[in-house]
Formats: sequence, structure tokens, C-alpha cells
Amino acid sequence: MWVLRLTVVTLLVGIGSGISGLLVSLLLHGIEHLAYGYSSGTFLDGVLAGPPIRRVIALAIAGVVGAVGWWALRRWGKQVVSVESSVDGERMPRLVTIANAGLQIVIVGLGASIGREVAPRELGALVAGWLSERAGLTARERRILVACGAGAGLAAVYDVPLGGAVFAVEILLAELSFATALPALATAAVATLVAQLAVPAGPLYTLPHLALTPSLLVWSIIAGPVIGFAALGFVAAVRLSLAHRISGNWILLVMPVVFVAVGVLSIPFPSILGNGRALGQVAFDGAAPLLLVAALLIVKAVATTGTIYSGAAGGTLTPSLALGAALGAVLGGAWLLLWPGSPIAAFAFVAAAAFLASSMRAPFTALILIVEFTGQGPALLAPTMIAIAGSVAVTYLLRRGRIVGAP
Repeated sequence: MWVLRLTVVTLLVGIGSGISGLLVSLLLHGIEHLAYGYSSGTFLDGVLAGPPIRRVIALAIAGVVGAVGWWALRRWGKQVVSVESSVDGERMPRLVTIANAGLQIVIVGLGASIGREVAPRELGALVAGWLSERAGLTARERRILVACGAGAGLAAVYDVPLGGAVFAVEILLAELSFATALPALATAAVATLVAQLAVPAGPLYTLPHLALTPSLLVWSIIAGPVIGFAALGFVAAVRLSLAHRISGNWILLVMPVVFVAVGVLSIPFPSILGNGRALGQVAFDGAAPLLLVAALLIVKAVATTGTIYSGAAGGTLTPSLALGAALGAVLGGAWLLLWPGSPIAAFAFVAAAAFLASSMRAPFTALILIVEFTGQGPALLAPTMIAIAGSVAVTYLLRRGRIVGAP
């Protein structure tokens, strides 16, 4: 009876997380198409098809909606409970969690420079927590299923079943065992299948077939630590923005101003808009001038940290991937002057994984996500793993003061 109950709840968590991911995707794409007036193609295609002033107007609307929404939510609603806190046992308030997730999707759909992945994770965790309590599961069982629900939400919205499962086990639970792995795999798989009713199956990014070259392998050894330094800098900037995040009545003024500023920046740099997919694809394409990609890298980092500072809620997963890919394109383009023979996309792929691994402090999750995001095979695993090791090693040592300022 106990095993049957736990199995049923696990299945329901997967279904609920999948429905959450499906609804998030439908809402996001609906807002994008409505805001930028396009019916086919990617988000960046839609942004480029319309007049530049439309970007500013869309961001202005996002700033007003986000400012009023979060001002009201934080003034009269209950405290938002994060996924991590819910895993630790706190109960997520239903209406506040749904409203907080909805605001995130609205502003990202309108072009705000922040990740959308927190919303489906919150909804998946909410569903899992509610089902666990209704079924009378133990505290440990609830903890595992809440983490699995969050991972399943991520898996559903991006069509990354293995990445969502590993995210739950490596980041939220930090425990690899049969008790954590089995429900993580099951819920992520079920959620992905459910969400595929609306989420297109297949890679998020389009890349050519990539192969390992001696040039890329040597570059990965050298570039890994450099990428780690860059990722640590971005994480520090995000933490600073969070520490000084605008609150209270000031959000009604600051958020619209910041969002309009991002809209103005998007006139010369349209690919900074959205959750980072546009910039990531530009970097993977390898067709843009390296100076332009370098500028996009800086502007995207500023836009994302500024959005967080203004009081918006959201994630940094896809922005981090985009920044890593752009950094890899720039560093790889410079490397090709010394040792040609590899496509820019290969450097961007390796750097995106290494940057994401350090920013998330989750090397296995980052590796699996970049593989599922791009649909690449095992050819680049070796250089990618080497770059991840170098990047994570630098951030690990720096956080403990063993390089800079060590006694």
C-alpha cells in the first residue's frame, strides 16, 4: 500500500508539473506573438520584423505591469516561498506563488532580460508540495518530491527530461541515491511527455554537427579557468543586485525606468531581449562580428543584472548560458587567429557549459542541459568536461580564498 501510494503521487507530480510547463509555454509564446506581432519563426525573428520603437513600448508595458504587480503582491500578499525553502519544508502559498510565476512569464514574454525557468520550477514545486501533503507523505518523501516537481517543471518547459532530473538531484537535493534518482527520472520523463502536447520536441538551439579538433581541445584547457573567472564575476553582480534590489514604493518608479532603458538598448542590440535564447543562438551561429558579440555580452549582463536590481523575479539559467556562449564565441574567434580549424559554434558550446556550470555550481546539470539544449552528440564531451573542470575549479578555489587574498 505504501509503495502504491508513493508511486501514484510521483506520477501525479509528473503530470502536474508537465501541465504547469505546458501552460507556461503557451502563455509565454502567446504574449511574445501578441507583443511583437509575428506568427512564425523565433522570438528574435519577431523582434527584428517589427519597428524598433515596438521594443521600447513592449518593455515599457512590461515595466509597468511588473512594477504594479510585484508592488501589490509584496505589499498585500504573503511572503513568496522559494523552491529551495519549500524543499526544506516550508509551505508555498498557492495564490502568491501562481501570481509570482505569472508575472515572470508576462515580463519575459514582453522582452524582459531575465530567465523564465524559475516560474515552472515554482509551479512544479507547488504541485508536488500540495500532493505530498494531501497524501500524508513523510517529511523526507515530501522533500524529495518537491525537488522532483521543480526539476520536472524545468524539464517540461525546455524539453530536457534528463537535465530536469539531474537538476533536482544535484542542486536541490544534493543526494544521489535510489530514493532520489528514481522519482526524479520518473517525474521529469512524465512531465516532458505531457508538455510535448504544446512544447515542440527537439533542441532549443540550432547548431551544425560539431567534431573534436586538437585546436578546440587545447583551447578548452586554457579557456576553462578564464570562463570560471567570468562566471564568478557575473554571479557576484547578480548577488549585488539582489542585495540592493528595489523594494517598497520605489519599485513603481525604478522598474519602468530600467525596463525602458533596456528597450532603448535593444534598438541597436535586439538580441539582448528575452531570456537569453536569442543571444545564445547568435553566438552559436558564429556569423556576427566578434566586436558585436563582445558588446552584446556586456550589454546582456548589464540588462539582466539591472532587471534583477529593479525588483523583478526570475532566473539566470538561460542568461548564463547565453553569456557563456557569447564569451566562447569571442575567445574562440581570437583563438582561431592563432590556430584555425574549428567552428565558432564549438567554442560557444564548450564555454556555455563551463559558464553555466560555475554560475549554477552544478557541473553535471550544466553538461547535460547544454547537450539536451543543442542536441549535440558525444563528440565534444571531452573538451567540454575539461573546460567545466577548469572553470569550476577556479570558482571553487576563489570562493574559499585560496587564490586571491589567500594567507
